[in-house]
Amino acid sequence: MRVIVIGAGVLGTMHAWHAIKRGHRVVHIEREAEARGASVRNFGLIWVSGRAEGEELAVAQRARQLWGEIGAEVPELGFRANGSLTLVRTEAELAVAEEAIWGVGAVARGFTLLDPAGARALNPALRGEFLAALHCARDGAVEPRTAQLALRAVLRASGRYDFLPGREVRELVGARAVRDDHGEVHCGDAVVLCTGAHLGGLVRELVPDLPVRRVRLQMMQTDPLGEQLTTSVADGDSFRYYPGYGGPALDALDLGQPQHPTAARHRMQLLMVQRREGGLTIGDTHACDQPFDFDVVEDSYAYLTGLVESVLGRALPPIRRRWAGVYAQCADTARVVHRQQVRDGVWLVTGPGGRGMTCSPAIAETTADLLGL
Repeated sequence: MRVIVIGAGVLGTMHAWHAIKRGHRVVHIEREAEARGASVRNFGLIWVSGRAEGEELAVAQRARQLWGEIGAEVPELGFRANGSLTLVRTEAELAVAEEAIWGVGAVARGFTLLDPAGARALNPALRGEFLAALHCARDGAVEPRTAQLALRAVLRASGRYDFLPGREVRELVGARAVRDDHGEVHCGDAVVLCTGAHLGGLVRELVPDLPVRRVRLQMMQTDPLGEQLTTSVADGDSFRYYPGYGGPALDALDLGQPQHPTAARHRMQLLMVQRREGGLTIGDTHACDQPFDFDVVEDSYAYLTGLVESVLGRALPPIRRRWAGVYAQCADTARVVHRQQVRDGVWLVTGPGGRGMTCSPAIAETTADLLGL
């Protein structure tokens, strides 16, 4: 079969990956010279901890397995099964962590509750003050700025993959064909649109009432830390943003321990992962009301800097980069992704939200099954 994939972010690239691995031919069309959306502006976290019981956790677990397999085949992805530590600093946060380790998904997530000495034995860079740390052995990480490039290099080697950057698909033509803004028509046996947060143009024409919203976040990256951060790191505020932590203890946390005003204003949590060259990627904020600001605001960065320095017990290296990104999220946040057949053999796949990097291999695998690839 000849599969047309539109969008070269991680979700589109994973759809191309599955099609090639199943023996088909792929024409991969990207509107930019390279993907520039959320797929390269994220943490690169493969985040199983905190996923909701049921479909979301099942998809994340399958994706984590696939990332391990793909990472073994493509070392340039920088995949590592480094796990994560969610640091708790108050008794109310500790109660959420204790409830999590006895939850029904604790074993599937590889949860262990560590005291400060145990956490520092696992991650010696954490020399600051905290009460305990929730360890998730199933979490991992890849290098988001280069992952798509590494995957495409392997796809090209198949001899059945054509990447066409700098082309925006304008319309569907007849059955299972698209016309790009160069006037060229691409015909296939199946078409998959993975347009990320670009929800206008052809997407709006096909699905005017698409139940997907856009979310903006801010992040930053430091110069090399000078030592290894052996796990990814989160703080207790992340409990508020991941549905897998829901329960009486989280309800009590929300009622009895309001977020810091800056964190609440920007809907913040701390996520931190070390890049292969040693720098730390740190964030993040969440904004849903549009139009989004075109600038980045400094108070959120200052808050994150102070928070990270408090858990590391040292000053951060200089900040090298600051940026904002936008991802597409299902309006019903309990849904893992919006997958819709818009015409015979033509599917729109969008809206994984903050799950995109984590779940994309499994989301694309399911689409490939539905297409009969």
